Amino acid sequence: MFFLYFKTMDDPPDTEWEWEHIEPFKEELQTNGAAAAAEKINAYLKEWDTIPLNIAITGETGSGKSTFVNAFRGLDKKDQSAAAAPTGCVETTKVIKSFPHPKYPNVTLWDLPGIGTPKFQAENYLKQFQFERFDFFIIISADRFRENDVKLAKEIQRMEKKFYFVRSKMDHSMRDEEDTQPDFNEEKTLAKIRVDCVQGLENRGMLSPQVFLVSSRQLHLYDFHLLEKTLEKELPAHKRGVLLLAMPIVNLEIINKKKEALQSNIKFLAAASALVAAVPIPGLSCVVDLAMLVDNAIVYKNTFGLDPKSLQSLADSAGVPLHDLRAEMKSPLALKEISGEVIRMLIVPVFHVASIAAEEVSRFIPVFGLAAAAAISYAYTYRALTTILNMLAEDAQRVFRKALGLDTPV
Repeated sequence: MFFLYFKTMDDPPDTEWEWEHIEPFKEELQTNGAAAAAEKINAYLKEWDTIPLNIAITGETGSGKSTFVNAFRGLDKKDQSAAAAPTGCVETTKVIKSFPHPKYPNVTLWDLPGIGTPKFQAENYLKQFQFERFDFFIIISADRFRENDVKLAKEIQRMEKKFYFVRSKMDHSMRDEEDTQPDFNEEKTLAKIRVDCVQGLENRGMLSPQVFLVSSRQLHLYDFHLLEKTLEKELPAHKRGVLLLAMPIVNLEIINKKKEALQSNIKFLAAASALVAAVPIPGLSCVVDLAMLVDNAIVYKNTFGLDPKSLQSLADSAGVPLHDLRAEMKSPLALKEISGEVIRMLIVPVFHVASIAAEEVSRFIPVFGLAAAAAISYAYTYRALTTILNMLAEDAQRVFRKALGLDTPV
């Protein structure tokens, strides 16, 4: 009977990977009971939050590696905190440095010293920095890719790792072209730069190289969204969601993908809630569920960039007053600091009544009542988390549209 909530899921697993992870919980439930199964699900969710993703950023001196590292992690050029990678006109990276993502510390960008200096020759570069730790490499150049970039790419390829060429500082390049070309055309200029980069790499022996044109100061322009799609497609399945959550928001599609990644975990959270409800301890289910809703609402808010620091950064980079962005947020969850009281006001009374009902059912109808309590708790936790996620995702879409001057309503 305790399998009831698995068979009435609003959003059942739709991939082989998800079924692979749900089956052990069902086996644990059957073998050791609800408390043990709930503990196993919580351990899985914690493990999911700690899946490591290590990204190596490399290239020649002055190519814009550190600026890219900061932009990827959502830190703007004004950020002078210790968390920001130092930038400058001279070589600022003398040794390899790790920069964890400020919201997802399991995602780390590694700023590697520029290649081509006497200290860091391409031939021995990867051995010096333990290449096996990295999931993929991004090779950055501020203009044409050079011999050292190609040597490094071939060595990475030989070691069966993924790499991607990024032509950086595109905002500078496009501004220079516009200032010097009387018949400037943005689309034609971008195509010319892309062809020039690709041909330069092919002339040095690279077969069918992919080049992404990027401005680290304006990630929503040019090819960053194409880089994101390529990384998402080529990463192993278990690291795909990690990448999506950590990705900076550069278009509305990223918001939707983040929402999908977060939605995929709700079934596991609801299952944990159901298993707690099946443990006959008065009041336990209500306390655990409220804490779960608060914790995940905070995660959703941060992931969508609706926290105060992210909003200020977006306002600065887009040149839009902060109060204009805040005016686009409609949910109390976005406008206020998230707490148990805010969640109770928003989700209760329906959720609270359902929790009490589940507890009462389990108390007065032994055995069958526990299964019914689990089903009720699953359904309402699932719906509550989905409601919270939808509210914050819609706010994020409105805020981003305002920042970019998009008029189409959500």
